Amino acid sequence: MRHAIIAGAMLSLMPVQLAAKDIPLRDFFRNPEKAGFDVSPDGKTLSFLAPYKRRMNLFLQERGSTKARRITKETERDITGGYFWKGGGRLVYFKDFKGDENFHPVAVSRKGGAPKDLTPFPGVKAELVDELRDSEDEFLIGMNRRKKEIFDVYRLNAASGTLALVAENPGNVTRWLSDHKGKLRAAVTSDGVNTTLLFREGEGEPFRPVLTTSFKESFTPLFFTFDDRRLYGFSNIGRDKSALVEFDPASGKESALVYEHPDVDLEDVNTSRKRKVLLEALFVTAKQGRKVFDPEYGALIEDLERRLPDWELRLTGADKAEEALIFRASNDRSRGAYYLYETAGKKLTKLADLSPWLAEGDLAEMKPVSYASRDGLTINGYLTVPPGRVPKGLPVVVNPHGGPWYRDVWRFNPEVQFLASRGYAVLQVNFRGSTGYGRKFWEASFKQWGRKMQDDVSDGVAYLVKEGIADPKRVAIYGGSYGGYATLAGLAFTPELYACGVDYVGVSNLFTFLKSIPPYWKPYLEMLYEMVGDPEKDKDLLAAASPVFHAGRIRAPLLVAQGAKDPRVNIDESNQIVEGLRKRGVQVEYLVKENEGHGFHNEENRFEFYQAMEKFLAGHMK
Repeated sequence: MRHAIIAGAMLSLMPVQLAAKDIPLRDFFRNPEKAGFDVSPDGKTLSFLAPYKRRMNLFLQERGSTKARRITKETERDITGGYFWKGGGRLVYFKDFKGDENFHPVAVSRKGGAPKDLTPFPGVKAELVDELRDSEDEFLIGMNRRKKEIFDVYRLNAASGTLALVAENPGNVTRWLSDHKGKLRAAVTSDGVNTTLLFREGEGEPFRPVLTTSFKESFTPLFFTFDDRRLYGFSNIGRDKSALVEFDPASGKESALVYEHPDVDLEDVNTSRKRKVLLEALFVTAKQGRKVFDPEYGALIEDLERRLPDWELRLTGADKAEEALIFRASNDRSRGAYYLYETAGKKLTKLADLSPWLAEGDLAEMKPVSYASRDGLTINGYLTVPPGRVPKGLPVVVNPHGGPWYRDVWRFNPEVQFLASRGYAVLQVNFRGSTGYGRKFWEASFKQWGRKMQDDVSDGVAYLVKEGIADPKRVAIYGGSYGGYATLAGLAFTPELYACGVDYVGVSNLFTFLKSIPPYWKPYLEMLYEMVGDPEKDKDLLAAASPVFHAGRIRAPLLVAQGAKDPRVNIDESNQIVEGLRKRGVQVEYLVKENEGHGFHNEENRFEFYQAMEKFLAGHMK
């Protein structure tokens, strides 16, 4: 999904690799052996996720031991990496039901036993506001129980299940923020297109507006300064790239610029709660980069980079004393591994490889590339060429990302590696609107679904053909969510480019898509109208950009996959395009899973989908 002008020179220097190894499909898509490591607040116990009856469940092992014990037995859906410790006695994770994304927090004792659904209300969604790491039992959640479109804030006790209302949403708050003491002191409201930051000195006082901007420019609060008086956040006000700034609510203005990168937006910030300092800001150019603020942490990172060269490192967990730190190391050809770094003695221990059955040397390199769009923008992306193949005359799968306000990054991607292992080159394109490249690049995507956004993808195909990398008769397009829409748009609006397509939970009709969004997206509806199109004011534009109304132009075979419980892209989006094409006699394969939502998360469903994709591509890309 990204970049391409210097690609020709880069590819000509690619080393010859060994011939591709025959790797079983399931090895790319099976659940990791272990993942999601964290450490208890006292530093004595490691927690992680591992398979139990095909589902990822929580396990514990004492630090220094290799003996682990399982404390959950979820068998319907995986537990994701979004769990956390409450004190030393409990862990909390979030689960939904068959992919409906109505997540509930669930508490489980470290001793195991029956887990407790802490918000057992059907059709209600809860989201984390603050873990409250200094509290043994309590944390803050937002919940849309009172009104589906908005989230009120509750203090929730993981031991007793007690819920206490902290703040009732007046109807326009889209985000809440607490200070380091766990007091709810900031909020963000939206009228659909304008955003206002609210602030108060204490929980007993009323919120007051301190900053209003259009949604195109913003200050996004991240956390309070360590004295709880001001806010750190990302801001693109008066600049194109989002920078880390300090904001003073008293004046309503930016009080200090902490760091900005000249080429890309900042992505994340890590802090030391114990020492009350900023550690680093993370960003992504072609690969991950970091700006280190703290000398002590800088020395630690230098030590890790010396011992783990050629790996991207991310801090993912720490005990309260910050003496036991969890890092994940990964790259483009490996899911990577988790490590425990003990500051006493600088001891580094590998905890687990995520996918030890995949050998890095058997997989393909992911190369940053860039090319010029037809209207002069630089489009960045990544090209992955099958191991052992010369990048000339190859079958290619173009893989536009979802979002669409998202971006591809240099990382291990199981889909890309699977396709490369089957002999396909894969082009990922960060078309206009992809995040990370600044405000102008993002705004260039407004009301450009099926138009300039799609041209950026088409220009990537033209680039590969011009360079001789792609066989023009063997180019497929595959994507999920917005990438599924781009697949359908590519087949409908540029049918001459593609031999076949795979649409995974993609939008086909922009009218029905905008009408069927989840209720809690409604505060953003006017914003969506400005970014995608208004069903009334832009009726002709949306009709022209909806593939379902142009199905008569689709002539290439199509594979469609859809989750029946998808709350974001309703199953009707897939039903419409499949029905329209079948009436015309176009070959369409349709895979629906009743126990899935926006994407297939259960392992056996992933296997079935990628097996269908492998067979489909092999049949149409010979």
